[in-house]
Amino acid sequence: MNRDSLYIGGRWVPASSGETIAVENPATEETLAHVPAGSAEDVDRAVAAARAAFDDWAATPMAERGAVLGKLHEALSARAGEIARTVGLELGAPLKVAKAVQAGLPLTVLRGYADLAAQPVEEETAGHSLIVREPVGVVGAITPWNYPLHQVVAKVAAALAAGCTVVLKPSELTPLVAYLLLDAADEAGLPAGVLNLVPGTGPVVGAAIAAHPDVDMVSFTGSTATGRAVSHAAADRIARVALELGGKSANVILEDADVTKAVKVGVGNAFLNSGQTCTAWTRMLVHRSHYDAAVELAASAAEAYRTGDPFDESTRLGPLVSAAQRDRVRGFIDRADARLVTGNAPVPDKGYFVPATVFADVDPDSELAQEEIFGPVLSIIPFDDDDHAVRIANNSRYGLAGGVWGSPERALAVARRMRTGAVDLNGAPFNPVAPFGGYKQSGFGRELGVHGLTEFQQTKAIQR
Repeated sequence: MNRDSLYIGGRWVPASSGETIAVENPATEETLAHVPAGSAEDVDRAVAAARAAFDDWAATPMAERGAVLGKLHEALSARAGEIARTVGLELGAPLKVAKAVQAGLPLTVLRGYADLAAQPVEEETAGHSLIVREPVGVVGAITPWNYPLHQVVAKVAAALAAGCTVVLKPSELTPLVAYLLLDAADEAGLPAGVLNLVPGTGPVVGAAIAAHPDVDMVSFTGSTATGRAVSHAAADRIARVALELGGKSANVILEDADVTKAVKVGVGNAFLNSGQTCTAWTRMLVHRSHYDAAVELAASAAEAYRTGDPFDESTRLGPLVSAAQRDRVRGFIDRADARLVTGNAPVPDKGYFVPATVFADVDPDSELAQEEIFGPVLSIIPFDDDDHAVRIANNSRYGLAGGVWGSPERALAVARRMRTGAVDLNGAPFNPVAPFGGYKQSGFGRELGVHGLTEFQQTKAIQR
């Protein structure tokens, strides 16, 4: 592994310029490392390598591609400890979260795609037509900083299983863990050019990938504003796009819910990864009969979130990823026109920390309830009945995730009416093989499981 290089065509190679990007530890504000600042010329080289490798990889039987992914899983699993440590350093994720989620989840997803690719594919027919699925081609994968390996693997594993080749641009804020993936890919014997790495900034490398005439599909996860720009660039050349964007998810606690459990789990969901999660249930909607109790429970739960060194086992809330992100979140808190329940706990003098913050009596139309804050900030909103709860939940330009708590039939009825890509009932766990994606300005396209695989395939009808 060489963090001073790009990975193109199966080799670690120098970037076209000597410019670099500093990678910072957000808990200490110290520079961890430097990585190359890729250029449009570097993207050209990576896309050419992916294009040259495509025909052979696409023609490789799917089961053989799955076997290669299995070897990649073995090589990456051997690096699980290093993955957790790296994400703890470059993102500031607390060690427990780094081990279980930041390292554990992508390994689960990768293993799932290796197994899925190994399964025999039954040919589909429609009348006298044979329906076949073929890889879409060269994929440009542009990934965010908040789950820096999971978001990469969710795209890369699915694309490779489908028979596509990939040019990857990880976030410039958290690029180091991507080097561990490419190091594992090199060890696993992934064919040259099938997976390529070009770190760099969004306006340079991301823009070059999105607009590149030889990139058949762009898969992007990040902010809605950047997703809009990526979509425009791809649309100019009629390229395929999948977008996983922002969220402002509602956690609906019905009249017949287990309020204590619903609030405890809801606070944990909202503050996971320091609130830097697109699916976070940042709006807690509570039936008026339970409202005062829920506010008290949420305050008590939030006050137990200790900030500090991510490598201290007692730390539950790490820093935000950057000074800019910290200042942005603080701005939302300072402007909030709602009742501050808790949020004044001390934080370390150094590092980009924001304490766990809870607001009550939040106006559903306010900035606090409408904008994706992406920090440890929870808004609590009362409702009168199920219809009122659904109206508030759907009162958002986003639609990515959500939760409902109550009796099974009643909770399911409310979930069916929520305009969002996923809903968890009564704390049901995340399912890494279920389709993941959004409605409205949360994007389009799906990741994970078989739906994530078909996202990287074209459908052909052969009449016979």
